[in-house]
Amino acid sequence: MKAQHHIGIDLGGSSVKAVAVSRDGDLLESLNLPFVDREMEWALRVEESVEYLRTKLGEPEGIGLSAPGLASADERSIAFMPGRLQGLEGLDWTRRLGSPTTVPVLNDAHAALLGEAWIGAAARVGNTFMLTLGTGVGGAAIVDGRLLKGRLGRAGHLGHVTVDFEGPLDDVGTPGSVEAEIGNKTLQRRCQGRYANTHALVAAVEAGDPEAARIWERSIRALGAAVASLINVLDPEVVIIGGGIAKAGKTLFEPLAVALERIEWRPGGHRARIVPAQLGDLAGAYGSAVNSIRRRHPSAGDR
Repeated sequence: MKAQHHIGIDLGGSSVKAVAVSRDGDLLESLNLPFVDREMEWALRVEESVEYLRTKLGEPEGIGLSAPGLASADERSIAFMPGRLQGLEGLDWTRRLGSPTTVPVLNDAHAALLGEAWIGAAARVGNTFMLTLGTGVGGAAIVDGRLLKGRLGRAGHLGHVTVDFEGPLDDVGTPGSVEAEIGNKTLQRRCQGRYANTHALVAAVEAGDPEAARIWERSIRALGAAVASLINVLDPEVVIIGGGIAKAGKTLFEPLAVALERIEWRPGGHRARIVPAQLGDLAGAYGSAVNSIRRRHPSAGDR
């Protein structure tokens, strides 16, 4: 059994999540190691994670890794990740981890959707996209069973679609993006400092605060417009909503359903299912693992 597992690593902004799984997606072991973003401490945590799992379970069949940024054309490293995780760009993880097999590298949002499409909210679904609502808004899409990557790996950055062409520019220069309208990073501007974070905003909405309700309604309308537009482009069966803001539950999903009732194009009555993500913080690690599995066993990650 020890020779049949794969390791999936998800390098986040403040911690490393790791899983060891069977080819069928059974979880054998998981761990979460926090780090401070300095002097490549994150690389040490990745190495520690792999060493721990190797010691406990034996040498894996393969290792996969995901991280923020755009993966290189050869998928051995992250090619573009400015501003943080200094040293990540160009770091060859196959060499760094001393792996006898290639360690394929994915963008973190791409990996999260692969995980959800493998054993999560979109299992056995060939057309789906995912939005992760947190500090920003991440995204990824699978069309006809294939993960969209594009020429440079930018495909799937769905948080940067415009919902207000006169709105402020976001981090990549998109005016009035859905990220600018619902991401936690812009809340202080949107609420003039009234609420500390989106969780506080949601709590105020649930407590009946009319100003919080006004701000939240605008955010949901923007999210609904983005989802409806992306449905028109990608024609999914399932739309997955994940990230920390998705933990708002019915406070998010019920008004989003109302918004889509008004604006979603539904030929013949067909509508896309809007569902919460299922794998939580381990989605990217699962996605990295199945990416490794499919490199060695192309049909093994199908369920």
